[in-house]
Amino acid sequence: MTTSAPVRRPGLRDFYEDPAVPVASGTPRSLRQARMLAAALGPATEGAKTVLDIGCGDGTAAATAAPLLAGHRLVGVDWSQDALRRAHARLPYAVRGELSDGGLPFAAESADAVLFSEVIEHLVDPDSALDEIRRVLRPGGHLMLSTPNLAAWYNRALLLAGVQPVFSEVSLRAIHGRPGKEVVGHLRLYTARALREFVAASGFEVVQLRGAPFHGVPRPLRPLDRLACAVPSASSILLLHARRT
Repeated sequence: MTTSAPVRRPGLRDFYEDPAVPVASGTPRSLRQARMLAAALGPATEGAKTVLDIGCGDGTAAATAAPLLAGHRLVGVDWSQDALRRAHARLPYAVRGELSDGGLPFAAESADAVLFSEVIEHLVDPDSALDEIRRVLRPGGHLMLSTPNLAAWYNRALLLAGVQPVFSEVSLRAIHGRPGKEVVGHLRLYTARALREFVAASGFEVVQLRGAPFHGVPRPLRPLDRLACAVPSASSILLLHARRT
């Protein structure tokens, strides 16, 4: 009698190793976030600072930010070997690291700033992730976090109509009940209020919260999406700047 080996089903790690999975919400968000960070750090003539881009993916967002952070040390960090191979083509430094399973490969209080761009919505344990980020940041160090907004202006209308909100997902295999065609693996979503409270409870002082547009909004609605950025709580993407206490 022979038995067949059990079928291995793809897990979250396999999903995020897939190069076809989208990793960012567009260049406008990256530029807005980079400008916030550049203003917070100041010019490198006052001393080069170390910036960790945690969850750098293929390095696109960090490469977009690099010209605004000239003179500062920008280090990409990701656990995906495939992402790091691609990031090496865009960044001078890209290293493997995780927010769990032993933590990041950096000493305590060794970084001046952390870019955390559209990562937190993918995490099973965001609390431990912010604990680890706080560990590697120097006191007063900057956290620049971005994430999709559950309460984006169009999501409010969709919920009233009984439609699953954009950015939320019920499956890793297909889209069900919401607009869009791409599965992106979001596990958690935040409103502006929830994000502020969560980050503050994790040992950070929230400095500001701004909004950014989302490239996936249909073209006729993009002017409205840009206008919504003036009210961060209704914008597509939340950009939060906090400092380690």
